[in-house]
Amino acid sequence: MLNRTVPDFELPATGGKTFRLSAQRGKPLVIYFYPKDNTPGCTSEGQQFRDLYPQFQSLGCEVVGISRDSLKSHEAFKRNMGFPFDLLSDADETVCGLFGVIKTKNMYGKQVRGIERSTFVIDAQGVLRKEWRGVKVPGHAQEVLDFVKTLCLDHRG
Repeated sequence: MLNRTVPDFELPATGGKTFRLSAQRGKPLVIYFYPKDNTPGCTSEGQQFRDLYPQFQSLGCEVVGISRDSLKSHEAFKRNMGFPFDLLSDADETVCGLFGVIKTKNMYGKQVRGIERSTFVIDAQGVLRKEWRGVKVPGHAQEVLDFVKTLCLDHRG
């Protein structure tokens, strides 16, 4: 899917909104998929994106997080963590499937299906420019921000 236009999709978002990919055209977009609200890694990852959010915004870039959790869970997670960006609920895994982030993982000796922590950057024209899969949280949001900066520089001149 890299360097291809991402098919349009729509998901329910926090704040009673509906997120539509096509409505984001004209600015870069970071989509990060994470396994579950209120878990240590997902909380840390969200906090990093939260803390760097003003810098993403200064580049005209939007950030959204996606998991399979309910909107009710997302609203509480967003409120408790002070996330300035929306969380999208993909309960039926449609968008997870589109990006191929559902994996079988081993947890405590059991096989479970879940979201592989992954991040995608889509440019202002709706083209997927970068993907990170199997993300390790420490320093990841900064790495994404650094990539978005290069993307923005490329499109200025």
